[in-house]
Amino acid sequence: MSKQRSSRRSFLAGAAATGTAALAGCLSSFTGGGGGNTATIFHAGSLAAPFGDAEEPFEEQQDADVVREAKGSVGSTRKITEQGKSAEVLGVSDFRLIRDMVLPDYGEWYSIFATNSMAIAYTDESTGADEFSTETWWEVLTRDDVTFAHSDPAVDPNGYRSRMAMKLGAIEFEGERLYDGSTRDALIEQSNIPSGTETELIAQLESGELDYAWQYTSAGASHDVNVIELQPAVNLAVADQKHARHYAKATVEAGGNTYTGAPIAYGLTVPGVAENPDLGAQWVEFMASEEGKGILEDNGFSPVSPLVVPESGKGNVPENVMGKAEARSSLGPLEL
Repeated sequence: MSKQRSSRRSFLAGAAATGTAALAGCLSSFTGGGGGNTATIFHAGSLAAPFGDAEEPFEEQQDADVVREAKGSVGSTRKITEQGKSAEVLGVSDFRLIRDMVLPDYGEWYSIFATNSMAIAYTDESTGADEFSTETWWEVLTRDDVTFAHSDPAVDPNGYRSRMAMKLGAIEFEGERLYDGSTRDALIEQSNIPSGTETELIAQLESGELDYAWQYTSAGASHDVNVIELQPAVNLAVADQKHARHYAKATVEAGGNTYTGAPIAYGLTVPGVAENPDLGAQWVEFMASEEGKGILEDNGFSPVSPLVVPESGKGNVPENVMGKAEARSSLGPLEL
């Protein structure tokens, strides 16, 4: 039986060959408002590793200071839309948060810059690790002696995507399903849901408090944990119409919102409240450069190259960003 698992080292060695796309924890007490030549960046926890690696070269190139705040993408977005905070950049793991929550009142444009894939992380000491594989993950997770968790769906897309993946396993796709409804219910009921992002679960894995944690595949590149890849029917990674229609059958209600399954796509924008929007646009441009794309790849992401911006809003995109982008009305099955 193929385990289809990877560690940090093996993932980095194999990511280019397999084409697996996918993802964090620098927290700051700074509450926004760049000013001067400072770029404040609110971003998804899963982006902390690549954004952390990008910080120093960007600061050197722009003679600027970068201040990052990592939080769940929903929480990061609400800092701008509900809490009155300002930032030069907003980076989220679900571009639809920018499309649906930021535009048009708090911003005028966005770009899609990376993709990812759902996965499950664990360590060699996890209960059942020797039996854990792509073909058995649901059987191991529903054992009474196993603990696993996902992040809070109300603040973090990884949380609502984890629930979507568990639901999708019980929905027939091309004549087959992974498990039945009772297994789906057991998976959801036995999930621990701590506050915060999926990144914070890594420490609990390493301490032994958890055996398994729902993550993005890139966790195997940015953290010293093992990950297993999931079936395309549940990993939210395949951007074609057939899979998109299947993913959309899973919905999750959290924090007063309803989220619908879709292929994973990360978004970047310069919010309208940015105090230094030119510097924010330079960060977006940097992440689309060869150096920026290399940083994303080293951390287990697949860059979207060129950036994709909505056709309807291309006139609002800064010129330097547009030089690294193409305007489209859709990205595969994703409406922009």
